[in-house]
Amino acid sequence: MSPGRFPRFKTVVIWGFVSVFVVMLVIQTIPYGRDHSNPPVGQEPAWDSEQTRTLAASACFDCHSNQTNWPWYSNVAPASWLIQRDVDTGRQRINFSEWDRPQPHADHAAEAVQEGDMPPFQYRLLHPGARLSSAERQALIQGLEAMFGPGE
Repeated sequence: MSPGRFPRFKTVVIWGFVSVFVVMLVIQTIPYGRDHSNPPVGQEPAWDSEQTRTLAASACFDCHSNQTNWPWYSNVAPASWLIQRDVDTGRQRINFSEWDRPQPHADHAAEAVQEGDMPPFQYRLLHPGARLSSAERQALIQGLEAMFGPGE
């Protein structure tokens, strides 16, 4: 490397970091992803056992209930956007806090857990309580099947 190239490379790297920092600051002003509401709990399903409820609470409730725990990083874009989208979508599909309204996707809950789709990998990375052992996963599947059927 010639003596004149290193300072230029260093300048490009510094400007790159400054640009990323500025972009991160600017995206914090976008209002989406900060609606951290937890509407009142209406009615929960008739759980087949307390164990099923406990397992669902640790693995499912953050996205599929009105009892979401909003971690600090849910206030920082772009993570806030992804979390808000996941909670909004999760509550639409099945909401364990609003059993007084139709839950058309409830019969797919056990199947989603069985196939490993739920809880999603990215959620399990940051939430150790959602990392179910094989026995816990099987107990949750059996409980959900007892409540809603095996799915399709």
